[in-house]
Amino acid sequence: MTTGAPATPSPRRLVRAWIVVRDGLPSFGRYRRYVTSMALPVLALWVLTAIYLVAAPVSYTSKMTLILPGSGVGGSINVDQIGQASTVTSSAFASATLSPTVNYKRLLMTDMTVRHAAARLGMKPSAFPQPDIKLTDQTNLIEVSVKGPTPKAAHDRLEALRDTFLENLEQLRADEAAKREEVDRSAIARLQQKAHETQQRLLDFQSHSGLVSEEQFRNRIAALDALKDRYRQTIAELRQQNAQTGRLSQSLNAGVVDARVAMVLKADQPFQSLLGRYAQINTGLAEKAATLGDRHGLVRELSAQDRELRDQLAARGSALTGLSRDRVLKLIDLSVSDGRSALMQNLVSFDSQASGTRAGAEEIARQISDQTMKSRQLVAEASQLADLDRDLKVADAVLSSALARLDTNKADPFASYPLVQTLEAPSLPERKTSPSPLLALAGALAGTVFIFIGFGLVWIRQPIIQMILRKF
Repeated sequence: MTTGAPATPSPRRLVRAWIVVRDGLPSFGRYRRYVTSMALPVLALWVLTAIYLVAAPVSYTSKMTLILPGSGVGGSINVDQIGQASTVTSSAFASATLSPTVNYKRLLMTDMTVRHAAARLGMKPSAFPQPDIKLTDQTNLIEVSVKGPTPKAAHDRLEALRDTFLENLEQLRADEAAKREEVDRSAIARLQQKAHETQQRLLDFQSHSGLVSEEQFRNRIAALDALKDRYRQTIAELRQQNAQTGRLSQSLNAGVVDARVAMVLKADQPFQSLLGRYAQINTGLAEKAATLGDRHGLVRELSAQDRELRDQLAARGSALTGLSRDRVLKLIDLSVSDGRSALMQNLVSFDSQASGTRAGAEEIARQISDQTMKSRQLVAEASQLADLDRDLKVADAVLSSALARLDTNKADPFASYPLVQTLEAPSLPERKTSPSPLLALAGALAGTVFIFIGFGLVWIRQPIIQMILRKF
């Protein structure tokens, strides 16, 4: 199977088309009409271009670039035994849904910013041009441009716009800080009231119970333990003193009461004088009786004196001690020897010490009993005191942390409205932006070409129309 070559137009048709395109219809009036019709729009286009270049107001464009730093800040305050406050400001560009550059673009274009900028220059708001703002992708840059009739006017307008924008930012930050501080002050007032109420409950409990601190509770428990230790020591000392008294009483074959009576008799001079005479007579009687016998007259005389002195001693001792005469005579033998007298003094002294120690032990035992009864209630009060003291410390810590957080929040005014810096100051343009002769001439030339093309298509419309109709 063979394929034929594509069909080519007939040479007669090409010649005919070329003749039509080249010569048109055989009518001179048609050429004149086309030239006249084409000259009018071309002339109008170039006249308008000339008028634009001559009469259009001249404008200059001043440009500047703002930059927003992208890092966040943070801080922390730690107060010993009170609490800790920390603040962390995330980067303004950390959110994928919110862009501070877009927010600032809207703020630059608001009527409020434009009106205030115009007021700075003494202009009407309607005369102040709308700023042109561009955001550069993947950067924190904001490009701002403003037009003016002169380079200085454009520069001044952009400068006024920037200053107004920065002032509005400061006002927004101040308003936010004031509202936040008002809310924080209200919260701090509530915390202060809570801390005051907690402190008042603690003071009321302390005044009611007499327990001021946990240290006081520990001191009372330690005092009770000390009393118990002291009681044990006192009991041991008392036992030692009782043992000494018992041994001495056994050695003297006399009780403590007898020793005290003997000491009373020892201290009475008349009794001691009688006792001395009695001892002398008794000694002489014993010697004489041993040599002379009981029937000798001298022995009988000494015996009579001995009986008389014994009666006098019994009477004197009974008067001094209130004891019976026989009891006194029995005690006379205890007071005769000075050595026994010293031992009796020791016996009486040991007994007195034991009595004092016994009284001290009884008092300590009473105090231990009282303190033990109070300690049961003291434990419950100490537990309640610890709870109240802990509540007060927590309230103070929360209040102190809130105050510290309030101060740290004031340290970063750029949390909600990030810091703005001027990367490029408003420029002073050297060339006018409009009218642009190059653009105007290029537009006029392009318009002229399009007019020629349009009239050319109109010129050859008949062959084109016939070709289209033959296809359909």
